[in-house]
Amino acid sequence: MDPDMPETPSGPALPVVVIAGRPNVGKSTLFNKLAGRRAALVADTPGVTRDRKDAEAMLRGRAVRLVDTAGLEESAPESLYGRMRASSESAIVVADLVLFVIDARAGVTSADEHFAAWLRRHGRPILLVVNKAEGRAGSNAALEAYSLGLGEPVAVSAEHGEGLADLMREIAERLPPAPRAEAEHERPLKLAIVGRPNAGKSTLLNRLLGEERMITGPEPGLTRDAVAVRFSDAQGPIELVDTAGLRKRARVDEGLEKMSTSATIEALKMAEVVVLAVDALECELGRGLHEQDLQIARLIEREGRACVIAMTKWDAVADRDRARKQVSDRLEASLSQLKGIPVVTLSGLTGQGVDKLMPAVRRAHEVWNMRVATGALNRWFETALERHQPPLVEGRRLKLRYVTQAKARPPTFIIFGTRAEQTPDDYQRYLSNTLRETFDMPGTPIRLLFRGTKNPYADE
Repeated sequence: MDPDMPETPSGPALPVVVIAGRPNVGKSTLFNKLAGRRAALVADTPGVTRDRKDAEAMLRGRAVRLVDTAGLEESAPESLYGRMRASSESAIVVADLVLFVIDARAGVTSADEHFAAWLRRHGRPILLVVNKAEGRAGSNAALEAYSLGLGEPVAVSAEHGEGLADLMREIAERLPPAPRAEAEHERPLKLAIVGRPNAGKSTLLNRLLGEERMITGPEPGLTRDAVAVRFSDAQGPIELVDTAGLRKRARVDEGLEKMSTSATIEALKMAEVVVLAVDALECELGRGLHEQDLQIARLIEREGRACVIAMTKWDAVADRDRARKQVSDRLEASLSQLKGIPVVTLSGLTGQGVDKLMPAVRRAHEVWNMRVATGALNRWFETALERHQPPLVEGRRLKLRYVTQAKARPPTFIIFGTRAEQTPDDYQRYLSNTLRETFDMPGTPIRLLFRGTKNPYADE
């Protein structure tokens, strides 16, 4: 082991995760985000990092030693940049996992290709990270990184905190097996309760825990920070986060409330399953789900998290059939991207129906983790194309050739074909809906990515 990688006082050396890549792709920003503090200097000027820097971090229940390295550059060994590269290489040779970072905005460069080949020769496990991939457009741009031959890329925006939960999960899964004592300790399911102020979130949490853990009352906004607690159900441990109520952005004006909202959104991003608490009394009296409830549900979908709707205060609802229909109609009309989302009616105050919540959460978690067998996926694809052939685009019919599942959590599929990236939205929805129905994936976000293949005769 490298002398710069000391053992922890309490036991054997931590697994080493090294962040590498050419200059100015955001390695130090990513290092700080994963470390949870400003451990490395960050600036727009390339080459700020010269000596490698390390920090301990906890990623999805695994303690690791993160190492930030200087930008990889081709230089003479005796030069400053040559010595910086040698320092980076000495970290890479002892790494349990190398995060090879590229810049989504710049695309795959010749330098990226050169250092990808250089890293492969070292024989260390590599996870390809595409940084500066903000929003859905960034995720699509990340598909270009497949050309490096390093497997499935993980799209993140270290600066904006997007994709970090998925990255942490991928890192934890690729590390060497944990020591026996750690391996026997089950990882908890990450669960968050979100909703508008006074929707009954804290009362529900107290009922799940069987104690008055959170302050509750009629005043909206009692919970100001995201509060994490642990408990267990019949299937294992759960880490549950109660959050501050989310209001419309225009109404969030005080500094403390802004911080509370940020903490809530961060808790949502770190969760695997999110329970959206909805006031059933308002559903009965009004027109179903409030627009702000739908906005929160759309945020959950954009973050790719499994979702369960909890209709709280059910004990006080007089016309229950009306309340159910109001919610069902609103979901059908305004939340088709989460078709089949489970709805549980309950009362945190009396305990009525609360026993149905965790089975629904566990089922949503299973669907969110689902992987479809390749043979079954291909049969679905062939049948879907036969029933409704791809449309004409600019007078030519799209040729969609094959599909593969890139990952789970949420289920993500890539469809390849000639000009596949031009597939119209309505046909994308058709494929997504039939995929959901065929493999029984209610309520979970489904990601369908379309990647065009080059026609070798196009230039002739």
